[in-house]
Amino acid sequence: MKNEIHPKEYRLVAFKDMSNGHVFLTRSTVNTKETEIVDGVEYPVFKIEISNTSHPFYTGKVKLVDTAGRVDKFMSRYGKHMENRKI
Repeated sequence: MKNEIHPKEYRLVAFKDMSNGHVFLTRSTVNTKETEIVDGVEYPVFKIEISNTSHPFYTGKVKLVDTAGRVDKFMSRYGKHMENRKI
C-alpha cells in the first residue's frame, strides 16, 4: 500500500438527508460552509439527496425521487433515441 495517500484531517461531520431530514454523524474530510446542531453540539453539515433511511432498497418502499429533474433530462437527451430503438 502506498504511503501518504490518505488524508489526515478527518473530523466529525453531520450528513443530512434532504428527502426526510435524517441526520447522522460520521468522520469525513468533506468541505462545507454550513453547520448543524446535533445533540447540543455544532457540526459542519453536508446535505445529501438520499441515504439508507430514504433509499427504496433499504426502506422497501418504491418511491421516485427526482429532485434535480434527472428523469426529464434523461428523456430529453435519450428519449428520441430510445423510441426508435428496436428490441
